[in-house]
Amino acid sequence: MTAMGTVRIERRFRGPPKTGNGGYVAGLVAAALGGSNCTVTLKAPPPLDRDLTLETDGISASLLQDDQIVVTAAKGPVEIDVPPPPTLTEAQDAEPRFSGHSHHIFPGCFVCGPDREAGDGMRIFPGALHDHANRVAATWTPDDSVTGEDGLVRPEFLWAALDCPGYFATEDKAGLALLGRMSAVLHRAVHAGEPLIVTGWPIDSEGRKHRVGSALHDKDGQLVAAATATWITLNEAKAA
Repeated sequence: MTAMGTVRIERRFRGPPKTGNGGYVAGLVAAALGGSNCTVTLKAPPPLDRDLTLETDGISASLLQDDQIVVTAAKGPVEIDVPPPPTLTEAQDAEPRFSGHSHHIFPGCFVCGPDREAGDGMRIFPGALHDHANRVAATWTPDDSVTGEDGLVRPEFLWAALDCPGYFATEDKAGLALLGRMSAVLHRAVHAGEPLIVTGWPIDSEGRKHRVGSALHDKDGQLVAAATATWITLNEAKAA
């Protein structure tokens, strides 16, 4: 049996100026399937401040704008080879090297935009680590604005935190790019006020497609969540 509901992406959760942040939207649709072990494909830019239809049968889900499919999601095992994380201090030390401090294609992005104030955006600023794997890292301490009534961080915000760090691990190759597909597994719940280590790393690139990995670890280095994603290089007109 298919269930239907209405979803509205608030302007606060934008990535580009006129569309939703890809990771947040992916997590919002994945939440209809339990939030973990899902693969989400973004087929069209998710519009802001419009009523969208969410359909799900428990195994798959679709987000539609009128009759157009915007996002699809499918439940299924997600296996990710996650490298050991840096320490919390090493992740903090990488943040000043975040390239978005000096140039950012979407400075108002909910996840990584430097124009967003604390308490509004997530302000995750992944900078280069001093290793040989081209990894980036940052820290993130979720606040009460991203939790449910149970005090736990909602799945869509964990997906959002896993989104942009992957891009910055392949920024030099991807250039102007948008999220095309994302698969994530959430290993445990996260409480507000819990400091997390965020990492992103490149996997491979082929033409306009760039595969990356990302992960969240707690301050003791225990894995909290991980994702793989495909970013697609676009021209500036399409990304506007």
